Amino acid sequence: MGNLKSVALPLLLAVSIMHLPFSESLWFFNYHIHVTNDLPLLNSPPGKPNLFLRCKSKNKDIGERAMVKGQDYTWDTKINLSQTTLFFCNARWEGRKSRSFDAFVANRDDRRCSVYHMSCMWSVREDGIYFSRNNATWFNEYPW
Repeated sequence: MGNLKSVALPLLLAVSIMHLPFSESLWFFNYHIHVTNDLPLLNSPPGKPNLFLRCKSKNKDIGERAMVKGQDYTWDTKINLSQTTLFFCNARWEGRKSRSFDAFVANRDDRRCSVYHMSCMWSVREDGIYFSRNNATWFNEYPW
């Protein structure tokens, strides 16, 4: 009986994992989240930060960044087993506007961010926060 358990349990586990839908097995992959400051300088001098971005999840605060035009804020994450991984950010355009947005939501981004090198691409612009799945076509997902 002991030999049967030692063989059957690993075999059952292997068969179960093989039958998971593709998106449920993505917790093995590393996703790269990029948020780029594409705001115009307007009255800000070059080299002075005009975007302040704070991003975090329930368990991990990756901190606030003071970003100059063109700067990229990047971090990596994996999808947890329960597929509830969520990173949200608050973008503050110095002296102008503020907006919160979801930078990574497991059940939304597991497929769309896998298209371009496992990357979620965000661009903070004058009229909102844009998303791209391929770093070529951009959509304003979070207007100011």
